[in-house]
Amino acid sequence: MTATSRVLVTRRLPSKVVARLEARHEVDRHDGESLPAEELRAHVRDKQAIVCVLTDRIDGAVIDAAPELKIVANVAVGYDNVDVAHAKRRGVIVTNTPDVLTNAVAEYTWGLILAIARRVTEGDRLIRRGGWKGFAFDFMLGTELHGKQLGILGMGRIGRAVAARAPAFGMSVVYHRGSTPEARPVSFDELLVTSDVISIHTLLTPETRHLIDQRALARMKRSAYLINTSRGPVVDEEALAWGLRERLIAGAALDVFEREPEVHANLLDLDNVVLAPHLGSATRETRTAMADLAVSNVLAVLDGGQPLTPV
Repeated sequence: MTATSRVLVTRRLPSKVVARLEARHEVDRHDGESLPAEELRAHVRDKQAIVCVLTDRIDGAVIDAAPELKIVANVAVGYDNVDVAHAKRRGVIVTNTPDVLTNAVAEYTWGLILAIARRVTEGDRLIRRGGWKGFAFDFMLGTELHGKQLGILGMGRIGRAVAARAPAFGMSVVYHRGSTPEARPVSFDELLVTSDVISIHTLLTPETRHLIDQRALARMKRSAYLINTSRGPVVDEEALAWGLRERLIAGAALDVFEREPEVHANLLDLDNVVLAPHLGSATRETRTAMADLAVSNVLAVLDGGQPLTPV
């Protein structure tokens, strides 16, 4: 049997999933908030594996603080919180959790699209503050999706799953970044100019940081909606608040933010934006599957095998 290793689990994960680790290895389980950098470095010093989430910054200092480290298993699809290049130099494997959250995020994306296009959350707030005076023929008119164009920015697994649901709403699809035979590729500028709904599903990289800025917003239709369920910094929140206030676009729905959990103050008092607390993959089924895949990666590597989903 493989010798027992020491594993740090940085957040509370489903007990039945962590039990798989505890049956084989010694687990340091942290169930509270994010560990401060100094504490995180202290916790990893004797560890061979880390199971972390996207809010844990696994930088070079953390990796170097763990001389025996073999694997960082990130419970997320994105891995911008991990210094992958430094891990590679150290011979440390980095894994993520693709595929298992695709459907959950795709379904949720359509929930946000419908919520902003049909003003669902705005109407909810109106009723709760006692502002509804009864039915009126031209009251709080929204926008139908049928016959409109959906622009996908990042046609990966999730982007393709979102696009696959578009025909149910009578929408055509174009995309920029990625590939699929089922939609038409266009330039970034054409996607901005022609799309009625733009949904962001790209990774966060230096190239995509603030990809949606003042210029991009100014190129969009005034009737268009922007949806972001990828990573917050892809959108310049200050520019977005300006664009929404000036009615350069009709609305936006954000599940992710530049400096989570902080939200740009200028967005908070706008009715034409839906703000959600990073819930894209937040179903019991999906979060359990994500944690289970991360643990499977750790067990495989600690057994001397190959990871299931290496970055």
